[in-house]
Amino acid sequence: MNNKFLSAPFVLPALVIGLAILLSSFVGAATFLKARSLDDALSVTGSAKMRVTADSVKWSFNISRRVTEYTLQSGYSNMAKDLTAVKNFLSQNGLKEEQITIAPIYMEEMYKDPNSSGPREITLRQSIMVQSTDVAGITSLAKSTEILTTTGIFLSSFSPEYFYSKLAELRVSLLSDAIKDAKARANEIAKSSGQSVGSLKSASSGVVQVLAPNSVEVDSYGSYDTSSIEKDVMVTVRAVFFVK
Repeated sequence: MNNKFLSAPFVLPALVIGLAILLSSFVGAATFLKARSLDDALSVTGSAKMRVTADSVKWSFNISRRVTEYTLQSGYSNMAKDLTAVKNFLSQNGLKEEQITIAPIYMEEMYKDPNSSGPREITLRQSIMVQSTDVAGITSLAKSTEILTTTGIFLSSFSPEYFYSKLAELRVSLLSDAIKDAKARANEIAKSSGQSVGSLKSASSGVVQVLAPNSVEVDSYGSYDTSSIEKDVMVTVRAVFFVK
């Protein structure tokens, strides 16, 4: 008898419609509860920024010689003499051996016209990197390389890069200030609707932005400006507060 009942033409569609109504009622109730819970909370973004001074510096430069395939050996000898002069220059300016990193000589063959009968030309290049906490001293030294170039050394210098070593500790204190800023913003928003802000429900921090002074060039993945000695460190936080 049950089988006959289920096989009746009107029974199966009625069951499907009934199930759909039941599911829609459940989804509607869940949405209502979620919306109601969101009405009891306020999400805002806060930020905090502090100006810091770099406490370490990295300076890189290259020395090079252009030779031919026939003068390669003498080219290496001249590179060794150039390196000795560079090391003496750095030592005389207070740098210690452990502060200097010297890369092996890199040999690059220059383009040669296939129709040319001359010897192959080769550039020998060696990179030197200096790391120090004497930010002012290295900045000044990077501007004084003409002392070496006037002796016949081919030197190519890059701009110094500046870093701040206490970023992790600073981030912690800035996060606290960013949450305070978020709560102040939440209070202003809540006042406009006749509500008041309660306790913190949740918070998530954004990436750290290390910017050149007064810069607005932030990045969603975080940024770290190395071109300036003075830097603005900024953090953001997304905070959710209960409201009543």
